Amino acid sequence: MARRLLVIGGDAAGMSAASQAARRSDGRLEVVVLERSGWTSYSACGIPYWIAGEVKDGPDALVARTPEEHRANGIDVRLGVTAVGLDLDRQRVQVAGAAEEWVGFDELVVATGARPVRPDLPGIDAGGVLGVQNLDAGQRVVDVLRGSREVRRVAVVGAGYIGVEMAEALCARGLDVTVLQQAAEPMASLDPEMGAQVREALTRLGAEVHCESEVTGFATGPDGWVEAVHVADTAYPADLVVLGIGVEPASQLAVDAGLPVGESRGISTDDRMAVADGVWAAGDCVEVRHRVSGQSAYVPLGTHANKQGRVAGINITGGAASFPGVVGTAITRAGDLEVAHTGLGLAAATEAGLSAVAETVEATTMAGYMPGAEPMSVRMVAESGSGRLLGVQIAGGAGAAKRIDVAALALWHRMTADELIQTDLAYAPPYSSVWDPLQMAARKVARAVRDA
Repeated sequence: MARRLLVIGGDAAGMSAASQAARRSDGRLEVVVLERSGWTSYSACGIPYWIAGEVKDGPDALVARTPEEHRANGIDVRLGVTAVGLDLDRQRVQVAGAAEEWVGFDELVVATGARPVRPDLPGIDAGGVLGVQNLDAGQRVVDVLRGSREVRRVAVVGAGYIGVEMAEALCARGLDVTVLQQAAEPMASLDPEMGAQVREALTRLGAEVHCESEVTGFATGPDGWVEAVHVADTAYPADLVVLGIGVEPASQLAVDAGLPVGESRGISTDDRMAVADGVWAAGDCVEVRHRVSGQSAYVPLGTHANKQGRVAGINITGGAASFPGVVGTAITRAGDLEVAHTGLGLAAATEAGLSAVAETVEATTMAGYMPGAEPMSVRMVAESGSGRLLGVQIAGGAGAAKRIDVAALALWHRMTADELIQTDLAYAPPYSSVWDPLQMAARKVARAVRDA
């Protein structure tokens, strides 16, 4: 009888692990996937653009590989099945929504993902207070917007990546959007002066943005549907509320089974994605090593999940692969503003115990004399003394944000600001000034390091 690999979770990490293992085992390993939704291998990052109307073919367009396609590749995908218990001693998983109560395994991958943060506030469970963490949740938002209930005013609670993207999407639908953010500026992963540009971009879209506004509860009507969001003594009317407060690891199954977790409650793995003998974990339910700070961090992104699943699948089938950590690179847009960051902001670097300096330069996306040149800001953080790059943030017009990939590689290889200055980057007036804005920022921060 073939050994069985059981995977809990059928999205990026889980299906990457399952697909890699099925391909490499050549039928010698039975691969079973338990997925509680009706979807596999989908892009949650595309949900705001579907809701905005940019993705015309609905949720199916966001599916990279359907359950049927996975089954054709030899993977036993079981939908509508929720893992509710984990018995490591007897190597079995308790399930709900299936004919059999327990499913055994020889190898186990926990890829349970993340769940949206839903604070314990009055009215949080009211109708019309929705998240957008998966396709089913996105469909609920679409159904409300298309339904018989009139929706004109929408409150977006939280202005991280998902909050900003949802605010943009709802503005695109012509709705009155109010963004409520607890921090001083949107996107707390950015330093405040860069976050201020995001606030200004959302305002240009027509959104009303209120920072330093902590939500205290939700008012409901006689039918139990949300009517307003309370911030201190102010009530912001809302026919629909979208929660963009962030996510946390969906790790309770692992915690209950006694598997190790870190400060974020993300499952702790080694660089092979192993948790214990025969148990692996990958994706948004795990903690990772941040290559800049050297500390454990919770950075839930689909790019990491796919890589981690692949690493787990290779190692389960006797290969040798490792996940080397992250530098925390992310990118998005807010209307006409492209935004990206990698590594640590100044506050995060200080919190990590690093002595750092930061500088910002104002530049343009191409040579300033070229038609179409748009402004861009680059903020760079470097370690005092060594000049090692610790973080980069970019905000600007079209063509600005993808420069973050150069910065991410520089951080990955522990380059200094002086080394980035000398890097051979491409130049032509339609693409860059003769000194690329990244190198301009590196020159400025290198001076700050020498003067510190």
